Amino acid sequence: MIQLTKNKLKVISIGVEGFASDLAAQGVNVTQVNWQPPLEVDKASRKIINKSYDEVIAKANKQALDIINKGKPFLVGMGIARDCIPGMHENLILHAGPPISWDKMCGPMRGAVIGALIYEGRAENAEQAEFLAASKAIEYAPCHQHNAVGPMAGIISPSMPVFIIKNETYGNFTYATQNEGLGKVLRYGAFAPEVIKRLHWMDKVLYPTLKRAISLLEKVDLQSLIAQALHMGDEVHNRNRAGTSLLIRMLAPALLKTMENVQDSSAVLDFINGNDHFFLNLSMPASKAVLDPARGIAGSSLVMVMARNGTEFGIQLSGTGDKWFTGKALVPDALYFPGYSKADANPDIGDSAITETGGLGGFAIAAAPAIVQFVGGNAKDALSYTQSMYEICFGESTNYQIPALDFRGTPLGIDVVKVIDNNKMPIIDTGVAHKNPGVGQVGAGVVKAPSDPFIKAYEALAGTLK
Repeated sequence: MIQLTKNKLKVISIGVEGFASDLAAQGVNVTQVNWQPPLEVDKASRKIINKSYDEVIAKANKQALDIINKGKPFLVGMGIARDCIPGMHENLILHAGPPISWDKMCGPMRGAVIGALIYEGRAENAEQAEFLAASKAIEYAPCHQHNAVGPMAGIISPSMPVFIIKNETYGNFTYATQNEGLGKVLRYGAFAPEVIKRLHWMDKVLYPTLKRAISLLEKVDLQSLIAQALHMGDEVHNRNRAGTSLLIRMLAPALLKTMENVQDSSAVLDFINGNDHFFLNLSMPASKAVLDPARGIAGSSLVMVMARNGTEFGIQLSGTGDKWFTGKALVPDALYFPGYSKADANPDIGDSAITETGGLGGFAIAAAPAIVQFVGGNAKDALSYTQSMYEICFGESTNYQIPALDFRGTPLGIDVVKVIDNNKMPIIDTGVAHKNPGVGQVGAGVVKAPSDPFIKAYEALAGTLK
């Protein structure tokens, strides 16, 4: 009692933050502990997970993380989707996120499907495309089901050119389309004549020009470019300025050496130079390429996929195979373009959260603090976001480091057990599409994953360990 009266009181608050703020207002030296009770899960499942974690789950996770860190993604070529994506055929359209049917698709995904059918010459206008899209003549499947990824709506149709990425350590391949740029583009659900015209130019000019240059180079080390980009202010999801610049620097000599005419080569360089997001469609398949070999490890609680179709948010675990665990997609907190607001926004959409799954994007946002300006944040917030993600990851990247954290490896290996135990959701930085088809992009921001998919995955993993 004497000690309490002689010394100023210091308080550690573990409860509601309001307790700490009330004490601080009275001049009390108070520290708020950032702690939440674990998410509620089936008690039997928690018992199984707790019993198995050290001897089974942790060992499986170590194996999976080692595989991911040893991956070496290279851009090795380009091709047409129907010719190189496994299982692709003339009546198949691939989309972002977990499986979904036409009747449940959100506005921007419907808009992108409409645009793809017009681009393919299967329809002359939106009305014809909608009729065809709703018929049994068109099949739909997740990009992830076919070794591919797509930003936002993620639509890949048979005639679209795609990048081919090879993980040289394990020999697996992944695929992604070329990036169109920002604003009124197909991946955000736009299908106006200028959108289709741009897609045809990308098919007739951009694709063959890039293909020749990449063939001359034979391969491009994407891991090296990503590592450099992180040191230059990118996180290679919502900011790709450095990655795109490094890519141009590497491609330019090969573009000149393989040039067939000045006009096309000049147009290609101008297009990439004017599209800071061009590298996104390489960072995404590069991330998938290193994650895929870590699938199917019995007992592993590491997340292999986070993906959104604009209606549902879905994840897949290494230890539960190709099974999807889904929950309702949330609307991002964002900075909106003039004339738009959160009321116009579609819920979170796209396969681009594969970058976060691979330790990039929102998990590496401390390397790109400018991103948090999308939601009125500052550099300190960017550091806090990344530091909080270490709490839900099994380890760190040995390939990607963050200068602002003394070159610490990015958080890697989202552990569904740690997500549940810490009651902390993965952070994703993302673009925002208008909820109606045909409009396009209306902003960009940050969103947290919903908890339902992680609870379902946790309980399913427990079921494999009985």
